[in-house]
Amino acid sequence: MNFTLHHKDANSKARAGHLETAHGVIETPIFMPVGTAGTVKAVHQRELREDIKAQIILGNTYHLYLRPGLEIMEAAGGLHKFIGWDRPILTDSGGYQVFSLADNRKITEEGVLFKSHIDGSKHRFTPENVMDIQRAIGADIVMAFDECTPYPCERGYAKKSMDLTHRWLSRCIQRFDETEGKYGYAQTLFPIVQGSVFKDLRTESATFVAAQGREGNAIGGLSVGEPAELMYEMTEWVTAILPEDKPRYLMGVGTPANILECIALGVDMFDCVMPTRNARNGMLFTTEGIVNIRNEKWKDDFSPIDLGFESAVSNGYTKAYLRHLTISKEMLAAQIASIHNLSFYLWLVGQAREKIKAGEFASWKAGMVERVSRRL
Repeated sequence: MNFTLHHKDANSKARAGHLETAHGVIETPIFMPVGTAGTVKAVHQRELREDIKAQIILGNTYHLYLRPGLEIMEAAGGLHKFIGWDRPILTDSGGYQVFSLADNRKITEEGVLFKSHIDGSKHRFTPENVMDIQRAIGADIVMAFDECTPYPCERGYAKKSMDLTHRWLSRCIQRFDETEGKYGYAQTLFPIVQGSVFKDLRTESATFVAAQGREGNAIGGLSVGEPAELMYEMTEWVTAILPEDKPRYLMGVGTPANILECIALGVDMFDCVMPTRNARNGMLFTTEGIVNIRNEKWKDDFSPIDLGFESAVSNGYTKAYLRHLTISKEMLAAQIASIHNLSFYLWLVGQAREKIKAGEFASWKAGMVERVSRRL
């Protein structure tokens, strides 16, 4: 993987560049739709390519390991071929999912023993076998196995967890470097910075991660319930330490405003389930603000979903029609809303790229954050 920086904003830390992977080029800053179990929910791969214009999507190690399982994945020739997706894929290590199974897992130095949410069967993740699993899945970018701390948490616990994550990272790197990809193309390993919301721990973790010299780095353990101001503070602290010539990925973030603010802090890559999860519940992100399409006020509003940008659905369906589908619990409602929200997110980061290149990002961002944050 190669990362090239092309432009830097004069009035913020925002940057525009591109990543070259075995499955194509990714322009940054970028948003990555989440396809947890080998599908971005309610969205066809053709729509991801042609309508949403996704450049990279996510898969999740925990979910794919449990179902369909590695045997199926390898027989198919990896996740790309299994799902019919020829562009880049990033896989989360499963650390966050294990974190969310607090009542069904046990963390030790060796790894994590957990129970499947599907059938209660017991499994173990270690830094070594998580690397092996991600080799079998075949993602272009794979994540190190880490422990994600909750918010709030005691500093002592955050320190202990961070140290464990660092020891696990060393084991991940060793296993990754002594193995090869299974499908004839190179994969890239990203370490993850932890440390909760403690500046000294974030500094220590970012310094440790930067010293590993990998091709890209991630920031984890944020967007887990802390105030947005703390998220921004920690992000700014960490991006000041992580190498400028490597891509920076802020995991699990977030709202359109979160993304714009963190682009301004020097982050290049984002993912979040919010655009699709909220779409299925009737929430739309638009160029004018946030719409709850279930509200009575949209019942006879025959204006397009969003005239602020061009997409396959934003100008082709009315708010009244989408409200009718949503209230009627028609499956098409989730499809239209998901395609719209993802198209908007990809449009937003695309606009950010263009504004960075034009030297207009900081002033544009200030107005756009206000617009996308208001509720209509």
